Amino acid sequence: MTYSGEVTVGGPADVHELKDLMITKVAVGPMNNNAYLLRCRATDEQLLIDAANDAHALLGTIGDDGIASVVTTHRHGDHWQALAEVVAATGARTHAGRHDAEGIPVPTDVLVDDGDTVRVGQVELTARHLVGHTPGSIVLVYDDPHGHPHVFTGDCLFPGGVGNTFKDPEAFASLIHDVETKVFDALPDETWVYPGHGDDTTLGAERPHLPEWRARGW
Repeated sequence: MTYSGEVTVGGPADVHELKDLMITKVAVGPMNNNAYLLRCRATDEQLLIDAANDAHALLGTIGDDGIASVVTTHRHGDHWQALAEVVAATGARTHAGRHDAEGIPVPTDVLVDDGDTVRVGQVELTARHLVGHTPGSIVLVYDDPHGHPHVFTGDCLFPGGVGNTFKDPEAFASLIHDVETKVFDALPDETWVYPGHGDDTTLGAERPHLPEWRARGW
């Protein structure tokens, strides 16, 4: 089956099968949050991005193999509603951006800074710190050695624009700058984007609209 990235709350997961990594996307909760389960194909170790809601559904997706770690992309409550229950059930180590960890009510084992490596088995992800949606939002970049990069953007980048900066001009200026310099300038058009809500996109689909986003201010 071809991966589309189109999932609905209560519906089946969608699985993106890469040579070294399997990415399972599932939608959970009243705000249609995306959670992503990453599985290293060489070791079967698993990592969860955003234990957003519905621990029962997430644990069912994780299965009996459990997870070694869970990464919370940012401090907003809709992205960690199931975190305590998932950690209690799996014993997973928790990761979050250094400047958002204090806003997450589950202790963070690993404070993540810009450029840090987050591993799942033999697969390495690079964290980039983007400021604006929250002070400590992180995105995770997987530079697939067999293909194009993949980036998990939390609420920093969506189809059609950057994340909500709550009508704060300084926060918007910071976020659009970080998204441009750390994501668009660093990665090619083929890069697949996995956002915190809704459908996936690519950098190539969004890149032509960057001037429009800057002009509108959101």
